[in-house]
Amino acid sequence: MKKRRATQSPLAGVAPALAAFALAGVLALGPSAPIWAQATPPATPRPSGATPPSAPAATPMTPMFPVTPPPEGAQAPSGQPAATVEPVKPKPRPKPPAPPRETALSDDPTPVLQPETFFATSKASERYAAIVDQGGWPKVGVPLHPGSKGPAVAALRRRLAAEDDSLSGVRPAWDDKLTEAVKHFQFRMGLRQTGVVAGATLRALDVPAATRFRQLASSAQRLAGVDFPFGQRYIVVNIPSTAVDAVENDRVAHRYTAIVGDVEHHSPEVSAKIVAVNINPTWTVPSSIIKNEIAPKMQHDPGYLARAKIRVLDNRGEEIDPRTVNWSSEKALNYTLRQDSGAHNSLGSIRISMPNPYSVYMHDTPTKNLFANDYRFLSHGCVRVQGVYDLAAWLLEDAPGHWDKAAIMSKIASGEREEVKLAHAVPVIWVYMTGWASADGAVHFRDDVYGVDEVGGEISR
Repeated sequence: MKKRRATQSPLAGVAPALAAFALAGVLALGPSAPIWAQATPPATPRPSGATPPSAPAATPMTPMFPVTPPPEGAQAPSGQPAATVEPVKPKPRPKPPAPPRETALSDDPTPVLQPETFFATSKASERYAAIVDQGGWPKVGVPLHPGSKGPAVAALRRRLAAEDDSLSGVRPAWDDKLTEAVKHFQFRMGLRQTGVVAGATLRALDVPAATRFRQLASSAQRLAGVDFPFGQRYIVVNIPSTAVDAVENDRVAHRYTAIVGDVEHHSPEVSAKIVAVNINPTWTVPSSIIKNEIAPKMQHDPGYLARAKIRVLDNRGEEIDPRTVNWSSEKALNYTLRQDSGAHNSLGSIRISMPNPYSVYMHDTPTKNLFANDYRFLSHGCVRVQGVYDLAAWLLEDAPGHWDKAAIMSKIASGEREEVKLAHAVPVIWVYMTGWASADGAVHFRDDVYGVDEVGGEISR
C-alpha cells in the first residue's frame, strides 16, 4: 500500500488520510531506518529571574612569617638563598546551582503504545487541524501562578480550554479549577505537576496549535506502517519521551527513565523480540566508535585502551599489543576491540538482548548520574535504562532457575558472566511519537528533538 503524503495545505485531507491507513491494513515495520534530520538539543533553562552566583574576588593569602623581598639589585648574603614569594593560587570559583528538574516520569497506567493508539492519534490530529482552522489558541507569554489575576490569567484559561473541554469562561482570576487544569496539562507534557506556569510549562503552552497538529499527524503517519504483536507482555520505548514501558495485561507494570540516542546517533524505530539477559557482559566496540573516537584518542594517548580495560583482538581472536597498531590508518578498523566486563564496562552489568538489523539493545550504564538530567538524548543509539535490574527480573520471571532481583545482583557481585535465556520471547518496539492520543482521548506531546516531523509542512500559527 502506497502512503499518501500531505500536500502543501497542512489541513486539507491529512488527518483523514491517516485514518485510511488503518482501514486498508497496516504494513510491517521495515528494516530501513528513518531519515533523521539533525537538531540542536535545547539548553536546560534557568528559572525565571534567576542569576548565577558571582564568584568572590580571590584574596591573597597572608604568610605566617612575612617575607620582605630584597631591594632591586641587592645580593643575598653568601651561602644563603635569596628569599622568594610563592605565587598565590586563586580560590576556586563556586559552581552555579544545578537547574531545577522540570520533567517527570509519567504515572499514567496506560501504555504509551496500544493497539488503539494509531486510530486515537489520527482522530486527535483531525481535532487539532480544526483548532488551527479556527485561528489556533492565544499565547500566554508570561509566568503565572495561583493567586495571579488579570488579562494573562484569562488568556491562560482560553489557552487551556482550547484543548480541555472541561474548562470554559474568561475569568481573569485564578481558581482551584485552573490549578487542576494546569497540572493536567503538565501531566500530558511529561512535566512535574506543580500547577505553576513557568519555564518548560510556559514554553509548552506557547507552542502554536499548528505545531501540535504536525506532531500528531507525523506520529500517526509513522504508526501507520507498524505491525506489532502486542501480546500479554511487551515493552515499548518511546524515544522522544526517553522512557521505557513494561506492559502486562494492557497496563504499565513498570515504567523506567531512559537515555536514548543523541542528535548525531539516533535511536532507530525498530521492532524485535527480547530473547536473553546478559549478566556482566563484555562490550564489543562498534567500528564507527573505533574510527571516530578511539583511534584519535590512541594517537594522542597510547595508554587509553589499557585504562579503559579494552583489549585489541586480531582476526584469530588473539590479543595483541595496542602499540603495534597504526591508529592513524584505516587498518585499525580490522581489529576487534572488546571491553572487559565489570563496573567500568560501558554497558554496565546488564545487557538485554534483542536481535535486530541495527544491532541496538537496552542496557545498564556506569554513569547513572545522567538519568537525573531533563535532557537525556546522550547515547550512541542504544537505550540505557535506569531500573534495568528490575526490568531484567521482570523479563526473567518465568525463566528456568530462580532469577529474581536478588539472584541477579548476586551474580553481578560474583563477576561471573552469564547469559540467561527467557522462557518466552517478549516483543519490544522502539517508536518515535512526538504526539499521541491514548484510547481515553488524552493527548500527549514531547519535543521533536530529532527534527523529523514533516506532515503538514511549515506552518506558523
